[in-house]
Parts: sequence; C-alpha cells; structure tokens
Amino acid sequence: MGHGGDVISELTTDHQEVEELFTNIEELPAGDSQRKVYADQVTMELVRHSVAEEAYLYPAVRKHIPGGDALADKELEDHAEAEQTMKDMESYEADDPQFDMLVGKLMTEIRTHILDEENNLFPRLREACSAEMLNDLGDKVRQAKKMAPTRPHPSAPDQPPANKLLAPGMGLVDRMRDAMSSRGKSS
Repeated sequence: MGHGGDVISELTTDHQEVEELFTNIEELPAGDSQRKVYADQVTMELVRHSVAEEAYLYPAVRKHIPGGDALADKELEDHAEAEQTMKDMESYEADDPQFDMLVGKLMTEIRTHILDEENNLFPRLREACSAEMLNDLGDKVRQAKKMAPTRPHPSAPDQPPANKLLAPGMGLVDRMRDAMSSRGKSS
C-alpha cells in the first residue's frame, strides 16, 4: 500500500488490493493453511487503511461535506465491526470452521463498506474538496499507513487527536511482532 495520487485513488487502490486477497482466499478450499496467510495479509492491509482513514479522511468528511458527521460516524461504526471480526479471527487456524465463518463475515462487512465509500462518500468528497486538498489528503494517508498498526486494536481510539498519537507506537510494536512471527508472509 502506498500508491500515489489523491486520497480517493489511493484508497480505491487499497480496496482493489483487499478484494484480490479476498479472491485468493475464496479460490482455496476450506481448511487450506494458505487461507490464514491471506487472511493475515488482509488484516494487516485493512488495519493500516482504516487507521489512515480515521486519522485524515473522516475528519475531512466532517469538515467539508454537508451532513459529514453522520457519514463519518457510520464509517467509523463499520470499521469497529470489521476490526472486532478481525480480532476474533486471530484466534482460529484455517482448519477451524469458525475461521471460515469469520472470514465470510469480514468479506461481507468490507465489501459493503467499500461499496458505500466508493458510491457515496468518495463522490461527495470529490465534489466538496479541491484537487489540491485531495492530493494533500492522499499524502497524509500514505504517511499514516507507513506508521499504522498491522493488527486489530478494537479498544484503541478511532478519532483525532488520540488515534494520531497512539497509532505510531502500536504500529511499531505490531511490525516487530509481525517480523518475529513472519505473519502475513507467504511460505
């Protein structure tokens, strides 16, 4: 993740990458251990993506889009549900039926969220903000993703300023844990 361009193209590309990982999971038979590897990769990408949206996208939505508070609150609610699903998924291996149920639930949650963002939120943001503002937001989102956690932290704050203060430290710890465990790496 970290593609360039304005915030909308950055986040849309993230969405496409997550969908590719979902497809990889769906193409494997239930119980295949590679499904867990892909699920870990999905979790890592979604957590970074969500942290960046919560730090920069949703505050911009609140500020620039009429009715933006309600829109941002709905998106944060979607994130909280998905983050809890990802946290629950961590406890299961690919051969556990509960893993399949949770992966299916996550796919449904994320695909619904993506459709809402791409069909509702992004067009309204493009209409409300200048190209310069969208490019600046894209830069901020890319920077946030580099420092963001890679594991779900459902009880962590999801709004500025607390999320901007805590995310880099949690991200460092998560990346260290990932490196030590080879989490998210294909074998």
